[in-house]
Parts: sequence; structure tokens; C-alpha cells
Amino acid sequence: MKNYTTIKTFILVGLTDDPNLQILLFIFSFLIYLLSVVGNLTIITLTLMDSHLKTPMYFFLWNFSILEVSFTTVCIPRFLYTMASGDNTVTYNACATQLFFVVVLSVTEFSLLTAMSYDRVTEFSLLTAMSYDRYVAICKPLHYTTVMNNRVCIKFLIGCYIIALIIVIPPFGMGFELEVCDSNVIDHFGCDAAPILKITCSNTEFIERFVLVLAVLTLLFTLVCVIMSYTYIIRTILRFPSAQQRKKAFSSCSSHIIVVSITYGCCIFIYVKPSAKEGVAINKVVSVLTTLVAPVMNPFIYTLRNKQVIQAFKDMIKRIASISKN
Repeated sequence: MKNYTTIKTFILVGLTDDPNLQILLFIFSFLIYLLSVVGNLTIITLTLMDSHLKTPMYFFLWNFSILEVSFTTVCIPRFLYTMASGDNTVTYNACATQLFFVVVLSVTEFSLLTAMSYDRVTEFSLLTAMSYDRYVAICKPLHYTTVMNNRVCIKFLIGCYIIALIIVIPPFGMGFELEVCDSNVIDHFGCDAAPILKITCSNTEFIERFVLVLAVLTLLFTLVCVIMSYTYIIRTILRFPSAQQRKKAFSSCSSHIIVVSITYGCCIFIYVKPSAKEGVAINKVVSVLTTLVAPVMNPFIYTLRNKQVIQAFKDMIKRIASISKN
């Protein structure tokens, strides 16, 4: 965006103009955001305090929760402020900052989830790391503590963030070369790439194709890593002699599979299409799923199905109750 004097502020359309619907939407968004933050902070606290949760999987999990809290905090408070105050304007710099962190955190999340199997671009790098972790734990249990040591986990985590920055910075730099001169109205509840490209008067064909290639490569690479990990996992589980062992092994992976499915499904729908300008209205609805619904689901998906986390939560409640009595 070369011409800073042309447009210095943007106007966010939001999700609806109906005042009554806005009140309901504000209450819903606020409660879901609060629940998401509390749930993910609980996961972070439990995994850092409980000695039984000092494993690579939970290391990736609490970092994943940090990403979720950061991602929702970048998007939702501004959305809530707009609905509460009626001020739907946002400055150029604030919009650019929000867009940058949204994309970086999203790409990192993908790599971390692969690290959780290799463990919502930041959401992409973390998703890949999580898959590799599950593969080593199930397929090579005797080597698990050696292969997935603290140094390896930290390298995975740093690598996720570096990959995200490498993927995001080139197209983001191209975005600053675009001129917005026809309109300053963004048809979204936040600063997203597709509605911004829609209002620019510059030729966006190259940047759209470049972003599409990056999105496809990022999603394809991390998804292939996840699929390969789970192919080995399933082959190994099916060799277990006991049906109870097989059920327990599949149960340990089910939470991760659910999160991967939700995250990849939403992002493929939003980013993998010929033109980023198409389907902006539908993208708003899908964005609600990725920014509100998915982050609040993750703590419950990983805790309600996990006896270790539930026990750690009970122990923490007992300690808090014991301290309060004294």
C-alpha cells in the first residue's frame, strides 16, 4: 500500500447490522472468548505444574494453547469493542498488525499440530510437529524418551515459528505495495487478506497466485506429514495382540485427529481457491469457527477424553482447597 495519504483508516462491516442480533452476538462472542481463554490457560497451568504431564505431547499441547489464546486475543477483543462502542473504524497500522499476527499464528499452529502427531503461516507449523510425537510414542515406545527429548521438542517449536515467518513475510511485504484507493470498507469483522484484496485498485493476480501456492504447499506438506505419521501408527496399533491395547492406543490419538480435522477443514475452505476475493461473505462465517469455536473446543477435546489431565485438574483443585482452608 504505497499511498498512505489516500486511505489511513478502514471501516469494518462486521457480521450484522441488526442491533438486536448484535447484542446476542456480543454476549455469545464474549462468553465463548472468556471460556476459550480460561480453558486454554487451565491447560497451560496444569501442564506446567503437574509432574505427570512433563512429556513431549503436553509440552506441545501447552504451547498450542498459548497459540490459541494469542490467536483469539488478536481477533476477538477488537470485534467485541466494535460491537460495544459502535466504533467500526480501524487504522491502517492496526489493521496491518492484526493481519500479520493472525496469519503468523495460524501457520504456526499447523506445524505444531503436525509435531503432536511431527508434535490454527503459525497454525500450520505446530500442527505438523504433534503428529511426529504420536508416531514415535506408539511406533517406537522404547526410543520415545531418547528421540523426543527436551532439546528436540524445543527445536521443533522454534522451527514452527521460523517456518511461519518465512512463509508469511514475502506475501505480507507485497501487500504493502498495493494501493487502496476505491474504498476503505472491509467486508469482515476483522482485518483479513481476502476482503482487503477485494478493495484494492492494484493488480492482485500475482499476489493471489503466490498466496495460493504457499497455502497449498503449506497445507499439503503438513497434511502429508500427519497422514504418514498416522499410517505408521495405525499399522503398529493393528499388530497389538490385545483389543484393549488397541482401543487405548486409538483413544490416545483421537483428540488430535479431531483438532486436525477441524483446523485443516476450515483453512482449506478459506485459502485453497483460485481467487482470494471469492466467497468473502461465506469466509466470515468460517472465520467465526476458526477464531471462536475451534479454540474453545480444543481444551475440552484434549481434557475430557484424557484421564491424566482430568486427574491433574482434580489434584490442582484439592491443592487450592487445602490452601484456602489454611
